Amino acid sequence: MAFESVKTALPDPDQALPGRTTPMPVPDKHVVLGRSLQPPFPHTMRQALFGMGCFWGAERRFWQLGDGVHTTAVGYAAGFTPNPSYEEVCSGLTGHNEVVLVIYDPQTLPYERLLKTFWEAHDPTQGMRQGNDRGTQYRSGIYVFDAAQRAAACASRDAFQHALDGAGKDRITTEIVDAPTFYYAEAYHQQYLAKHPNGYCWLGGTGVQLPG
Repeated sequence: MAFESVKTALPDPDQALPGRTTPMPVPDKHVVLGRSLQPPFPHTMRQALFGMGCFWGAERRFWQLGDGVHTTAVGYAAGFTPNPSYEEVCSGLTGHNEVVLVIYDPQTLPYERLLKTFWEAHDPTQGMRQGNDRGTQYRSGIYVFDAAQRAAACASRDAFQHALDGAGKDRITTEIVDAPTFYYAEAYHQQYLAKHPNGYCWLGGTGVQLPG
């Protein structure tokens, strides 16, 4: 029971694991899109960051959007431990969430389209879990890079909550905060489901669509 309480409650900063100064090695290219996972990116691109449960399935949902997605990568954010490992994140002692970084062209793919995918591809009412995946690293989160993203995220949250209310669903628990430092996950996590098509993926929505 003590272990479960750690995994479902964020640690205080002074309880977090110390981490390390060395970043995780990152593959040169996206397995599906063939582009770099790391900056610099073309100056016309923008970045978005989402947490929606296990990042394997979440990343696939975004690269499958096609035109307008420059690249995607998975990693850890919104915690305290610098350059954490997967095992450390899963311990519940880093505070991090499993997240997907999306580099996209807003002229081809508006941020609102990314938000639609975010809301409809997972259940944002479950607190520190997604389905059978339980822990602080599975919480729902939108991490915004500017005021325009924040306004769009909050408006979409309110619209989706209204739709959820109409379907008799629960209240949204998604955190919407300024984008924190993004730490790339280990190489084997990047585009995991492209390399392992039959791999585990618990990612299920509510059946409710974002209006508009």
